[in-house]
Amino acid sequence: MPPAIPLPADPPRPRFFVGVLAFCGVVVAVMQTLVVPLLPHVPALTGSTPAAASWLVTVTLLTGAVFTPVLGRAGDMYGKRKLLLVSLGVLTAGSVMCAVSSHIGILIAGRALQGAALAVIPLGISIMRDELPPAKVLSSVALMSSTLGIGAAVGLPVAALVVEHFDWHTMFWASAALGVLDIVLVLWVVPESPLRSRGRFDGVGALGLSAALVAVLLAITQGADWGWTSPRTLTLLGAAAVIWPLWGAYELRTRSPLVDLRVSARPAVLLTNVAALLIGFAFYANSLVTAQMVQEPKATGYGLGASIVVSGLCLLPGGLSMVALSPVSAKISAKYGPKAALALAAAIMAVGYGVRFFTSHSLPMIIAGATVVACGTAIAYSALPALVMRAVPVSETGAANGLNTLMRSVGQACCSAVVAAILANVTFQAGGHTVPTLHAYLLVFLIAAGAALAALVATLFLPGRTAPATATVGADSATGATGRTTAQESA
Repeated sequence: MPPAIPLPADPPRPRFFVGVLAFCGVVVAVMQTLVVPLLPHVPALTGSTPAAASWLVTVTLLTGAVFTPVLGRAGDMYGKRKLLLVSLGVLTAGSVMCAVSSHIGILIAGRALQGAALAVIPLGISIMRDELPPAKVLSSVALMSSTLGIGAAVGLPVAALVVEHFDWHTMFWASAALGVLDIVLVLWVVPESPLRSRGRFDGVGALGLSAALVAVLLAITQGADWGWTSPRTLTLLGAAAVIWPLWGAYELRTRSPLVDLRVSARPAVLLTNVAALLIGFAFYANSLVTAQMVQEPKATGYGLGASIVVSGLCLLPGGLSMVALSPVSAKISAKYGPKAALALAAAIMAVGYGVRFFTSHSLPMIIAGATVVACGTAIAYSALPALVMRAVPVSETGAANGLNTLMRSVGQACCSAVVAAILANVTFQAGGHTVPTLHAYLLVFLIAAGAALAALVATLFLPGRTAPATATVGADSATGATGRTTAQESA
């Protein structure tokens, strides 16, 4: 009779373990939106063009998309804490580069490093799965996953305050200091997991995935500026159409693929990633248009003429709601299953956009609608990693969560392109300026609501029961062994 398999013990400092990892996630997520309030001023501050300034956002999207699955897989193979520290070091280095220079090229390079640190979130989720007892996994992972939305909601008003009252380099010095603090806290609190997956790192697969992602995301994010039928856009889309099937064929043949496509093609994983893409689209529309809409001049007939700080603060209640709702989401997943939680989340997001569609002239109702969308996002971002962890082997947690996080980023990229195209083309003259019409914003709300409803449909088609899967999340479903012990034995 085999010996009893011990459950994972609490980390050395359990009171701080989850908080430190979640704080790392918030800092990284804040970096993604940090420069948004600064963008209109960047050309004057750096002597560059608006097109060059837009790369301060685009480049973080590209590097985040590329490095999130790559570092997630590397964490599975070489140590998640080690790769977490590498990601935080890259974030700190990028922040320092932006803090010491006003040259647009150096700023773009620094922002590229900041974007690469997005891998912190799936790595943190994987560490939690490895180190925490099963009963604590769902609530902790829910909080870690929600940091993507929390950081975006908190980052905009904080950055707006800095831009309005301090030298703009200050926010990069602050982010560098937070990066150093994160590194110190991780070294002090977070243990290295003994879990390792077998095989060699798939360098060819990493290069192929990077090339394909860069081609697709560049075409999506720059297509509106370059022209959707311009040679550059069409060349990138054509390159992506060639690279993707070649990369897929290689991944299916290699012994240690970067992304296990056979696992990813399972309905439980595939539909979860589709839902993640749609949820990312629906969430990002809320962040993109709320601040701009309330800043529109009163001459438009719908704008409120709010300051940059007030517009950023409109998202703050949503960020606080996401913090409060992450444990609630974990309880929903524990009682009814993560599938039910994700379906509920998508429905709430659609309702939130319904509120926004009909109450776009009132600041309190704009804030209320944005907060409802944020509440749905919190529940969705908490349920997604639980669904992923239930469907993949323990040794692939980092890579699988990295891919799921990537899908959210792709959804955000698509949303950014759609919103930019609508707001740039559905316009009229007001007060001597060309501005989006109210119908442009309402169209964005309808499309975002449609994305949320599509996510609901994808969720309903997920296989399996909606009953709780805590044991599956915290342990290997085939053997009943905990993730830590199973991986050690397989190694």
